[in-house]
Amino acid sequence: MGTIKQNRANNILTSGKIDATDGLNNNIPAANIANSSLSNVTAYPPSAGASVSQLASDPPSPTEGQMWYNTTTNTLKQYVVGAGAWATGGTLNQVRRGAAGAGTKTAGLAFGGEGDPPVYAQTESYNGSTWTEVNDLNTARTLLGGTGVQTSALAFGGQPYTAITESWNGTSWTEVADLNTARETAGGGVNNTSVIAFGGNPTTAVTEIWNGTSWTEVADLNTARNELAGNGLTTSALAYGGNLPGATAVTESWNGSAWTETTDLNTARRTLAGSGTDNTIGLAFGGGTPTNTGATELWNGSSWTEDGDLSTARNAMASSSGVGSTSALAAGGNTPGSPGISGTTEEWTKAVSVQTITAS
Repeated sequence: MGTIKQNRANNILTSGKIDATDGLNNNIPAANIANSSLSNVTAYPPSAGASVSQLASDPPSPTEGQMWYNTTTNTLKQYVVGAGAWATGGTLNQVRRGAAGAGTKTAGLAFGGEGDPPVYAQTESYNGSTWTEVNDLNTARTLLGGTGVQTSALAFGGQPYTAITESWNGTSWTEVADLNTARETAGGGVNNTSVIAFGGNPTTAVTEIWNGTSWTEVADLNTARNELAGNGLTTSALAYGGNLPGATAVTESWNGSAWTETTDLNTARRTLAGSGTDNTIGLAFGGGTPTNTGATELWNGSSWTEDGDLSTARNAMASSSGVGSTSALAAGGNTPGSPGISGTTEEWTKAVSVQTITAS
């Protein structure tokens, strides 16, 4: 008996239906077929659906492009991510640029920054609609690094050039061990015990990791630069944009031990903002090209895709940290015209849905 072919649909239409006129061939080798009735098939190669998970219920937190078979409803499903958009949120109490941020769009923090000319220590907490002033930083500064969540955050570096690090416990800031290199800087991390800081001004490639007690210098960025943005963890981070001098689109990915240059941003810019979970998910927005831009780009682990622009083009914003591509927060910054310093807050939402796939 010869090889047997099976045709299985693999073309999923934009409507979510399977185009039954297209197929995926699965070959059963002739050597594996004992007789024409197929009652004694000795081996069967992996099926077209072998990589599709079979679950009793839909997963609580699916990822973009994930597909699964729901054994309770007997349906094939996929997770679809649509276009993203920014919407206006509550205005900061203290209008400023160069502040750092932490948390999410419903539970955020903004701290530090500057006006014309004061440098601020003020910290504000966001509940998804309004900002409330809470306890100040111990040291006023601008263009500092910041990351974490609303109840556990870290503020590090800044201008005037400093190495000062402060830890937030949800109520107040406590000064802890300094950075090894004084600078304005960018970074990422999950809370006030695990943070990565990289690059900064004076122009440097220095990378340091915080373990909750002290900073340790690790492998440098490949491209020294300042006014960059980034996101991620001590084991998986992303650094993008910045000033060389001149706006750059350079993007680098951190694997826990070294930086690797990867695909550039579509729009080169400096003093941009960023948010994201690790080196596979990032959101870059705003910045100077040198003129202010509202451009927003989404990172999928290998490339950047342009999405919905900020409503107000600006740079030097405070942003959320450690959240995925479907949610982010941008607050304050520099805007075109007078007065040029903003208290505007925008909230990023990217539409997602679970779609049932049916045969056409």
